[in-house]
Amino acid sequence: MLTILQAAPEIGLDISINNIWLLLATFMVMFMQPGFALVEAGFTRSKNTANILMKNLMDFAIGSITYWLIGYSIMYGAGNSFIGDFSLAAFNPASDSFGAGYSDWTDLMFQTVFAATAATIVSGAMAERTKFTAYLAFSLVITLIIYPISGHWTWGGGWLSELGFIDFAGSTIVHSVGAWVGLAGAMLIGPRIGKYTKEGKAKAIPGHNITLGALGVFILWFGWFGFNPGSELAATGGSTSAIAKVALTTNLSAAGGAVAAMLTAWVRYKRPTLSLSLNGALAGLVAITAGCAAVSPLSALVIGLIAGVVLVFAVEFIDQKLKVDDPVGAISVHGVCGALGTLLVGVFATEGGLINGGGFAQLGIQAVGVLAIGGWAFGTGFILFKILKATNGLRVESIVEEEGLDVYEHGESVYN
Repeated sequence: MLTILQAAPEIGLDISINNIWLLLATFMVMFMQPGFALVEAGFTRSKNTANILMKNLMDFAIGSITYWLIGYSIMYGAGNSFIGDFSLAAFNPASDSFGAGYSDWTDLMFQTVFAATAATIVSGAMAERTKFTAYLAFSLVITLIIYPISGHWTWGGGWLSELGFIDFAGSTIVHSVGAWVGLAGAMLIGPRIGKYTKEGKAKAIPGHNITLGALGVFILWFGWFGFNPGSELAATGGSTSAIAKVALTTNLSAAGGAVAAMLTAWVRYKRPTLSLSLNGALAGLVAITAGCAAVSPLSALVIGLIAGVVLVFAVEFIDQKLKVDDPVGAISVHGVCGALGTLLVGVFATEGGLINGGGFAQLGIQAVGVLAIGGWAFGTGFILFKILKATNGLRVESIVEEEGLDVYEHGESVYN
């Protein structure tokens, strides 16, 4: 141990602080994985809980390996404006440096947990009827190809970055990518048995444990303080104040989303629905992720309030009009509100926003980014699921779906 410490290059205090902060943020974002798992498990039926927990576990495990192996290079490699390079196994032990103000290894870890987040969002949209083998194949492809390529367009310095597109921590880059792929999958796999009547009327299929769902939302809310402030990538100098502001805007938007969803549900359905209020908090978090560093605290609250209202109507529209069965509301939360929050940067940004004298230029750039990344994610997801449906198969047999994926797919049950 002493030999290692003595051989290490001299590292300044600022770099040490930035590195520790980014690692802490990484661990907080990783803790969002059990948050997603609990939300999905609580909002679905008990007979599928082991399957859902297994999918969330494999999202992170498979994503960690594939993103390290090549996904990171595709996203951040030199390449060109549309794709990075294809260097295998980024950051071998001898390659660590601190050129960006923190360790290369730390950056790889931070970006890995973001990639895993994009993958796990799809799980909720296709819950309770997807073959586990098909899900494993998809989880690999999204962290290997789909997420890294569109990520290169933005955070990798690609064409959207050059255009001036703003998505600070990933409303569109992370959350909407997962949601639009999930939409493609949910459309192709079809609704759960019993979700719609012969006349096409949607029927509620209640989750088995809303307590688990609520705990998951609180864990996600906590983890978002690593997700958004961590994306500052530093904690010294001007970043000391910046991460505090980002934490504030993140919290205000989440609170606004929860309150607005509660009030909207109360007016529309005559009762303050807990499930919609929980998703309202997540909607506020997703919506502010793009502009958390670019808007004022007041604007952050307004964005959250807007997202909370939109969330309620989006869930209803997707469920009843589009007839897309999304058991946990992932498409509404991460897709609709992710796109909405990204667009609202062009309205509320303190520099260049519409209401602050910037005109429509930034709003137009935001719209281009939302459409381009949304089209890429939905299109590649649709192709992927079409291939899986024609080869491996996407959906479990009806007896498996009716009796539960836990026993048939995994040979075990969570509740005994």
